Amino acid sequence: MTAPTKPPHSSPADGPAGPPPGEDLHTPVIDWFDEHARDLPWRLPQAGAWGVMVSEFMLQQTPVSRVLPVYEQWLARWPRPADLAKEAPGEAVRAWGRLGYPRRALRLHGAAVAITERHGGDVPTDHSQLLALPGIGEYTAAAVASFAYGQRHAVLDTNVRRVFARAVTGVQYPPNATTAAERKLARALLPEDESTASRWAAASMELGALVCTAKNESCHRCPIAAQCAWRLAGKPAHEGPPRRGQTYAGTDRQVRGKLLAVLREAHGPVPQAVLDRVWHEPVQRARALDGLVSDGLVEPLSGGLYRLPST
Repeated sequence: MTAPTKPPHSSPADGPAGPPPGEDLHTPVIDWFDEHARDLPWRLPQAGAWGVMVSEFMLQQTPVSRVLPVYEQWLARWPRPADLAKEAPGEAVRAWGRLGYPRRALRLHGAAVAITERHGGDVPTDHSQLLALPGIGEYTAAAVASFAYGQRHAVLDTNVRRVFARAVTGVQYPPNATTAAERKLARALLPEDESTASRWAAASMELGALVCTAKNESCHRCPIAAQCAWRLAGKPAHEGPPRRGQTYAGTDRQVRGKLLAVLREAHGPVPQAVLDRVWHEPVQRARALDGLVSDGLVEPLSGGLYRLPST
């Protein structure tokens, strides 16, 4: 979702074995990106590597429209990792607001602490050092290295996987979980030139977000529609396992969100009786609260009091 919007790009030279398998896709997708990429704050040069990292944490399973206001507030308050590292982890949870999946806030706080302690407060440039940070997985390490530092890495989020599944593999949707075959394909499609590879990563992601969407795809706007294996095959319907739908109402996630909302608004510890008012079903409410405690998002105190984590 990140990367500056208009650096020049180049095409890799043909080697003795001919052009890389994705070369005919690179130029049209990158040219489309140059014209249609959204103007997002984490794509500006002044966002820096920390701004890119924050955006990548926030954008996981969360749409851009919800992330934008929280992102701006976060960077205004904590412009560098060391600024966040000085705060209690509960403050990160509080500032996370209603973005959902609040464990991401704890992981981002943990990453900020590690960056401050291990790397002098600067987000490391080395991919292996990024991957060694707490809360940083394969995708985030590759995304930060590519989008913040212009390095050559396969960046595989849901949008990119869907573009590759349709354009190259000829199926409507990728598997539910990333496979070794997908990783191999992504590496094969990666341009040889570093700056072009970084540009390709951002462009293919944006194409999946805006055009090659999960539903109601806009093939008439796609720069590679003429080469898309799925479209050329007549758009065969998905034959794999059912796509996982996301439900929220009535789930433990909803109860957890309601409990956290009370704690975020509180200026001190909250009594159990106050938390009991947020949900009518006591067993589910207790299970949700226990889960928050187990995940480190809520800290129990003596006397039946609860607060956001202080350490």
